[in-house]
Amino acid sequence: MAPLRFAANVAWLFAAEEPGLAGRLEAAGRAGFRAAELGWDWLGQEAAALRGVGLETVLINTPPGDLDQGDKGLGAVPGRQPEFREGLALAVNYAKALACPRIHLMAGRIPPRAERAAVATTMEDTFIENLRYAADLLAQEDMVGLLEPINSRITDPRYFLTTPHQAAAILEKVGRPNLRLQLDIFHCQIMDGNLTQNLETYFPLIGHIQIAQVPGRHEPDSPGEVNFPYLFQLLETLGYDGYVGCEYKPQGDTLEGLGWLRSYWQSRGLQAGGS
Repeated sequence: MAPLRFAANVAWLFAAEEPGLAGRLEAAGRAGFRAAELGWDWLGQEAAALRGVGLETVLINTPPGDLDQGDKGLGAVPGRQPEFREGLALAVNYAKALACPRIHLMAGRIPPRAERAAVATTMEDTFIENLRYAADLLAQEDMVGLLEPINSRITDPRYFLTTPHQAAAILEKVGRPNLRLQLDIFHCQIMDGNLTQNLETYFPLIGHIQIAQVPGRHEPDSPGEVNFPYLFQLLETLGYDGYVGCEYKPQGDTLEGLGWLRSYWQSRGLQAGGS
C-alpha cells in the first residue's frame, strides 16, 4: 500500500503567519509539503510565486462570481451560463500555466429567499448543461473537473450541492469520465457521517479528497468526531493515489499544528514530504 500524499491549502494554512502567497508557499515547502491547493483570489500571482518554490499545484477553483452580491460559484445558477463559461475559460488558462490537472467547478447558491425544493430541478438542469460543456473543454487539455458538496448545516445553508449522494447522481446524468467527486471529509461527516461506507461506495468517483476535523474545522488530531488515523489507513487500503488537501483552520501556529502530519510520515518510515 502506498502512503498518502498531502497538499497544503494555502488559503487556510500559514494564513496567520504569512500575508502573501509567496510566503505561504515557502512556509509550506519548508514544512515538507510538495504540493498546494490555491484559492481563486491568488490566481493572478500563482505562476510567478510557484516558480520560486517548487510546489506542485494540484487544485484550483472556477471563479466564484460576484462575492459582494453573495455569489459562491455559478455552475448551477440559471441564466448565468455565459459568465460560467467565461470564468471556466479563465480557470483553464491559469491551470495550464500552472500545470494543474484539476479544477473545482463551483456549483453556487440557491437564490435568496427561494425554497430549495422549488428551484432544485432548474438548478440541476443548469448544472448538468454547464458540466457537459466544462467536461468537453477540460478534455481538450487532459484536465479533470471536480464537484464538491458543501454542507448546508454549518458552512453554507444556501449552497446547491450538499451531499456526495447528490453529486454522484449528477455525475451519472452528465456521463463524462473526466468529471469526478471532490470529497471533503469535513462536509461529508456533517451532512451524513457513515464515512467508511461513503468512502467505499463513492471511491470509484473520487478525484480529490480534503480533510478537517469536525466540528471545529481544525487539525485532524484536534478534538472531534473523526478518527483520521483510521481513515488514512482506509484510504491506503482502498488504493487512493490522489492528493489529500489540508483545508483546515489551524488552532494556533500552522507549523506547530502539523504534528499529526509528521507523525503520519514517521509511522510510514518517510521523511518530510512523504519521500
